[in-house]
Amino acid sequence: MAFDLIVFVVLLACGFAFGRYAENRHYRSIIQREEELRGIPAIAIRFPPIMTPRPETALVSGSVVIAEDYFKRFLFGLRSLVGGRVRSYETLVDRGRREAIIRMKQQTVDLGGSMVFNIKLETAAIASGRKGRIGAIEIHAYGTAIIPTDRAHL
Repeated sequence: MAFDLIVFVVLLACGFAFGRYAENRHYRSIIQREEELRGIPAIAIRFPPIMTPRPETALVSGSVVIAEDYFKRFLFGLRSLVGGRVRSYETLVDRGRREAIIRMKQQTVDLGGSMVFNIKLETAAIASGRKGRIGAIEIHAYGTAIIPTDRAHL
């Protein structure tokens, strides 16, 4: 009995440590790539700014699936008993949203675009395991890239 408890606590601690390490590494990568793509605005306005000459446009998107770790699932189980914010899942959603936008902006750069307008975000939970618990989330960012005609190469 005591051995099982010790094994549980050790596995929980390992899940916390490795999950935190992976999350921090991902955040560092996100911050670096956001800085590199800072010059590409991604805005939610529905219509593009009026430009002369009229630029080319293209649909661009970025998608990411991020899985929860065991420690987040454990904390979620505890939090569901008493209610309230689930901060461990908030970081999961934040990382996913930022990663999807980075990928959308990178596709814009690859097309020679200068900005993305009318951006939208879609989120989906991917069920995994028993009782349909969330195992991962998918976040999809999409919008319309503006590609100046002097650089268009579609």
